[in-house]
This record gives sequence, C-alpha cells and structure tokens, in this order.
Amino acid sequence: MQFRPCIDLHNGCVKQIVGSTLSDIKSDQLKVNFSSSHSSSYYAEMYRRDGLTGGHVIKLGPGNDEAAAEALAAWPGGLQVGGGITVENAGDWLDRGAGAVIVTSHVFRDGKIHEDRLKALLKAVGRERLVLDLSCRRRGDDYFIVTDRWQNFTDVKISAETLDYFSRFCFEFLIHAVDVEGQCGGIEKKLAANLGQWVTIPTTYAGGIKNLADLELLYELGGNRLDATVGSALDIFGGSTMTYAEAVAFHRQHC
Repeated sequence: MQFRPCIDLHNGCVKQIVGSTLSDIKSDQLKVNFSSSHSSSYYAEMYRRDGLTGGHVIKLGPGNDEAAAEALAAWPGGLQVGGGITVENAGDWLDRGAGAVIVTSHVFRDGKIHEDRLKALLKAVGRERLVLDLSCRRRGDDYFIVTDRWQNFTDVKISAETLDYFSRFCFEFLIHAVDVEGQCGGIEKKLAANLGQWVTIPTTYAGGIKNLADLELLYELGGNRLDATVGSALDIFGGSTMTYAEAVAFHRQHC
C-alpha cells in the first residue's frame, strides 16, 4: 500500500476543497478547507525529495494549466495530471512531463460510457500512460460513477464487472469516495472493502481519510490492494489530525 500525494489546483492556486461543493453554477457554495501560499512546484519538489511517485495533479476547472505545468516540470515523470484531459490534449500533457493522464468526463456523455473515446485515448497515449478516474457517490446500496466535477451521476455502477471492463483500457484507477471527500470524517468502509475484492490493477482510494488509524483500516479492508491519497487531514494542507511525515513513514513501512 502506497501513499499517493496530491496537488489540487483551483484558480491557479493549491487548495483543498470539499469536492462535492465544486460547481460552476453554485460557486457561492464552494467550501475551501485550505488555500496554500506555496506554489505547485513547492509541493512537487517535496514529493520528489521523498521519492513519492504516482501523485495526482488535479486541475479543478479553468485557469490551472500554468500551475499544473509548473508542478510537472518540478517532478518530471513522477506525477499524473487530470482535469479536462481529452484525446486532443492528452499527448501534450505527457510531453510536459506527466507520468500519465487521468481521465473521467471525456469518456462519458449523457451518463453513459463512450467506448469510442476510450479506444481513441488508448490509441493516443497507450494503456500504460492512462489512468481512469472512477470517482463515485452512493445511491441506495450501490456506488455510481460521477462526472463533471462530481456533480452528475452516470448510470454506471462500481462493480467487479465494471472494473474488469475499464481495466482493459488503463493501467490504474483513481477512485474518490465523493460523499466523504474533503471532510476528514472517516473512509467509506463498504466501498473500500468492495474495491479490495474487485480490483485487478493498481487502484488509489481517496476520501475521508483522517488519521493513521484510517490508513490502517483502509489497508485492512482493501486487503493491501489499494493505495491511498490524503488531502485535507495533512498538516501541509492545514490539517491537524495527520502529519505529512507520518504519511511518508506509513508509505515506507507498507509499500
């Protein structure tokens, strides 16, 4: 189990946001947990020093390309980039230094999978450079993939069959438990346990992780088959329940 660092960008700044509040229409409802005075490259250089690979640079809306490129330049090949990635621009981000591109909304339309776009991305960048973000929200007893900054439900349910299907196109999944993301209130236990049983390729879980106990619980429920991203809980992002040093030490103990 690895600790995967993150750099979330909003309006060109590194921030920690409760993702379910991120909407163009209701910008007055945006909940920001933390806004950093440091540049994106500051965090990228920190992760590089600690040898943390496969971190996620996520562009939350427009105005973040420059900051994303700055982070990638500081840790070439060590970070993945997501947010507005399409078949047209994916190659450009790889050329800028991304180790892989992360895609969600581009492969869905009207709530359904568009296999033609998946195949086009696969052809453009190759399976080993493509990460699919299958972030989800709970509806009833199941979890459904959400897109467009997590505001819109698709009709695609997270299941063993769904994960097997998508694994043909990518080498890795990134899955946020959106209902608890950014709230530091504990992980989605059912989702973590399901993913631990179902995934067959590297998968990073994000959402609700508060402290080391949550990391240990994720390790147990996921059967050591899930990596973890921690955001708002970390002291480097204004959190008070887990230090970055603790997360790095956990990584070195369990990876």
